[in-house]
Amino acid sequence: MLELKFSDYEFECGTDEAGRGCLAGPVTAAAVILPSYFLNEILNDSKQLSHKKREFLKPIIESEAVFYGVAHVFPKKIDEINILNASILAMHHAISKLEKVEFISVDGNRFKAFKSIPYQTIIRGDSKYPNIAAASVLAKTYRDAYMEKIHKEFPMYNWKQNKGYPTKEHREAIQKHGPSKYHRMSFRLLAEQDPIEL
Repeated sequence: MLELKFSDYEFECGTDEAGRGCLAGPVTAAAVILPSYFLNEILNDSKQLSHKKREFLKPIIESEAVFYGVAHVFPKKIDEINILNASILAMHHAISKLEKVEFISVDGNRFKAFKSIPYQTIIRGDSKYPNIAAASVLAKTYRDAYMEKIHKEFPMYNWKQNKGYPTKEHREAIQKHGPSKYHRMSFRLLAEQDPIEL
């Protein structure tokens, strides 16, 4: 990462989401505006970081950010409007928590305008710009914490480990116990050869 942000605007936020490919739990987005002096050699796309490094970075980002916001969109809404729209909605909710935004840098290639604020989609933006990377870290850590919390309610799915992603163990638990209230019913919860009985 060479440049702090994409634009010349002072209040440029980076935004990213976590949990888009999961079978259970929310899709979670964060939006972060970093100060011009921000420098952290560890910060990178959250997928490239260990759990330990993400947890280390979380309080640093929260204490040094000019503004940050985090938002969940839950399975019922995901099923209603589809995962792409839910991801964008989560980003909009996160951005709305910032006190001032002049420009939005979005990880990925899909977005919908938010309050006519100029924006740019950036493929692999979380590995190019620290503000997007910071958003990816917050989105991932907040979502992981939520999944660990609901794991206590439904330990049979082992969400504290798989975080709702479609692991073999997770799919086998759905086959055995059926889906929970936290599963996304619009998703294919089981592999093609495993019909589920509801």
